[in-house]
Amino acid sequence: MKKTKRVRQEELKTRIEQMPFTTDEELAKSFGVSIQTIRLDRMELGIPELRERIKSVATQEWNETVKALPVEEIIGEVVDLELDDRAISILDIRPEHVFSRNHIARGHHLFAQANSLAVALINDELALTARSTIHFSRPVKLGERVVAKATAKGEDDKGRTIVSVHSFVGNEEVFAGTFEMYRSNQ
Repeated sequence: MKKTKRVRQEELKTRIEQMPFTTDEELAKSFGVSIQTIRLDRMELGIPELRERIKSVATQEWNETVKALPVEEIIGEVVDLELDDRAISILDIRPEHVFSRNHIARGHHLFAQANSLAVALINDELALTARSTIHFSRPVKLGERVVAKATAKGEDDKGRTIVSVHSFVGNEEVFAGTFEMYRSNQ
């Protein structure tokens, strides 16, 4: 049974509040309507497009907070950051990220997203990756959105901060890495 416009818009508003980084395409599929219908519903409700929702979450405060590198040098868009605790970034896989033959993302882009997020997480003027262990779970394809979640796990016996990064497409993990981070205050 088809939902009324009013019911659909209420559910759309709730869904975006719960999952602000969901795409119009994902919403259209979920609601069984066209992408254009979702865009019109968003406009009527005053809900900005995805890129604007992401930017509104990533505040100017991070430019003053992140010490180890400028926010614009982080690969992907930072949407959450608590120094020495956790961070999240989003990377939309575009043509420049993939092999032209098969449209699969080049691994160094996923690694760069995770590594730069691990560096940004460190509350120090200098943070370098001393060592990393990584695992790719499955290929990431053109058009997919990669959400990387970094968590500080404490220090090793050398005083290096251990950062765990897990990257997802939807609910599926596509990359996992552990980064030993050297900091200048060691």
